[in-house]
Amino acid sequence: MSVQFDGNINSALMSGMLGVQKASDGITQHSISLAQQQAQLRTPEDVLTDAARQQLGMAGKMLPSGGDNMTSDLVGLSLNLRNAQASTKVLEVVKDTIGTLIDEKA
Repeated sequence: MSVQFDGNINSALMSGMLGVQKASDGITQHSISLAQQQAQLRTPEDVLTDAARQQLGMAGKMLPSGGDNMTSDLVGLSLNLRNAQASTKVLEVVKDTIGTLIDEKA
């Protein structure tokens, strides 16, 4: 009896490669967003100088914010890292399976 593994192995290989690519894209996107947010933050001296020129009630609005975006990007980085690790495991299983099939064929 002959069992054909080509479709399953190709499917697993493509799934693993697609997962790694998507995770890599997500890591890149969140890293860029974090870098842009960091570049836009003002120094404390700038904030205090501006606050001295404005009314005291306006000073709170001038302080850098963006904790929600930063938190979201950090969570996104963590999630994409886990996705990359899981997809890499899929690729390792495919590699081992192919190796086993080659050994059994020989």
